[in-house]
Amino acid sequence: MTGASFPRATRPRSFRKPDPAAIPRLEALAPDALRAWRADLVALLRDAVDGGASVGFLPPLAVADAEAYWDGVATAVREGSRVVLAAHDGALGLVGSAQLELAGRPNARHRAEVSKVMVHRRARRRGIGRALMAALEAHARRLGRTTLVLDTRQGDPSEALYRAAGWTFAGAIPRYARSATGTLDATAFYYKLLDETRPPR
Repeated sequence: MTGASFPRATRPRSFRKPDPAAIPRLEALAPDALRAWRADLVALLRDAVDGGASVGFLPPLAVADAEAYWDGVATAVREGSRVVLAAHDGALGLVGSAQLELAGRPNARHRAEVSKVMVHRRARRRGIGRALMAALEAHARRLGRTTLVLDTRQGDPSEALYRAAGWTFAGAIPRYARSATGTLDATAFYYKLLDETRPPR
């Protein structure tokens, strides 16, 4: 299975263009901001893992392990190899995050990988995931990264999000990642080629 592709007229409501008024404020986090939001980022990651998201960890995710992960992310941001976006809601605080990992090899500096697209369960179905993806693409264009890739567990709702956002399914590898139940799940790979001449929307 490669996930469903929804025609524009029949896409679920959550995958239509989000209402900007309903989207929390998005910003790229500098290393000092990552430190300031560390506890909230830890809570977001743990919520994603506890909710069954395939983001590289298995439940239960210890606070110390989540903290160590975000400390490593802060180092990557400081070194210029990663962009971290956060979605802030005035009432709920930090409700979402997504990352752009910048390839560093000489023949790959036009590429980036989208990873850890997370929306807290208390704030879903508001278009935050779509807004994070659009913001990541805008950052990628500004950085000259025009070939984007990502992977996700095959069959997850995230596949519908990526397809609706214009990503292309490239293929799947079976038995790629272990789930919380111990099964080995297939992972689907997607890509998106950005138009270098088109300004960010």
